[in-house]
Formats: sequence, C-alpha cells, structure tokens
Amino acid sequence: MEVFEKTYNILLSTSIWEWMAVLSGIIYVILISFKKIAAWFFAIVSSALYIYLCYISRLYLDTGLQVFYLVMGLYGWHEWTEDSKDNIEPIVRWPLKYHFINILGSTVLMLLLGYLFDTFTDQMNPYADAFASVFSLAATFMVTRKVLENWVYWIIVNLVNIYLFSSRELNLTGVVYAIYAIIAVFGLINWIRLYKAQT
Repeated sequence: MEVFEKTYNILLSTSIWEWMAVLSGIIYVILISFKKIAAWFFAIVSSALYIYLCYISRLYLDTGLQVFYLVMGLYGWHEWTEDSKDNIEPIVRWPLKYHFINILGSTVLMLLLGYLFDTFTDQMNPYADAFASVFSLAATFMVTRKVLENWVYWIIVNLVNIYLFSSRELNLTGVVYAIYAIIAVFGLINWIRLYKAQT
C-alpha cells in the first residue's frame, strides 16, 4: 500500500512540463526504434522541454546535452528526410576500431568534464552526469547516421540516467529512463532484424 501511495504522490507532484517532456521522449524512442522520420519532431519537443527542466535542477551538463539533442534533432530530421528522398543510407555497423576510439575519447572527455564541474560548479553528481552526457553525444550522432550499435550505448546510458535523475527527485524521468532502457533493447533487436533484411 505504501508503494502505491508513494507512486501516486510522485505522479501528482510531477509538473506538466516534465509530463510533456517524458511523453514526447517516449514517442521519439518508440518511433526511432521503427526507423520513422516523425521521431525527430518529438525529439526536438522533448529536448526543448528538458533544457528548462535540467537547468532548474542544476544539471548543467545535461542542460548542455539537451541543447545538443535539439540541434541533433534538427540534423537527424534533415538527414533522414534526405535519405528517404534518395532511398539511401541503410542501417550500418561500425568496425570495432571505431568503437574503441569512440569509447576512449568519450572516457577522457567524461573524466575532464566531471573534474571541471566537480571543482568549479555546484553540479550534482558531476561524473555520472558527465558520463551520461558524453556517451549520449556519441549515441545520438550514431542514430543520425543509422549505426546499429547506437542501441548498446543507449542501454548503458539509460541505466546511468535512472540513477542520475532519481537522485535529483525527478522521479518520473527516472522511471522513463527505465522504460527507455527496455525500448532500447527492443530497438536493438528490431534494427538487427532490419539490418539482416537489407543485407
């Protein structure tokens, strides 16, 4: 009974802005897992709302990340629209060396940002936020280029974000990242199927 009461209070205390950000984010992830261009519209809406939410929650790296998502939403929409006109850009796979370079570079940047924000700001959970932010940059770029392995990155990033947002009492967003992690598993399975079909 206590769990239901807690859940009810969380849902009741969630702002309309967080609800809108969450719902548009879920629609984006579902549509992108089916490789639908309309997903990018919802990505843009969700990012715009989260810019505000992250800033007022003192998640400054995430605020910057949401600005990046907004720009990448516009870029992804443009790229996927062009691809659909020309019927090009199928799902691709990166060789291991690309992932090695990506992970190494992202880790160095994550440690640097974590240190800077830990030392010079009142950033909450600077290293976890830096990890989620930096690896999200890589994963988002991979989505715009239709790289299959983007879903593996998203599964890990979403698990970190569950902790990060829950720790800032953005509990609904924490739950949503759990949903994102599940959808990312589905997205990975679906994109593997699409990749095999096109080859």
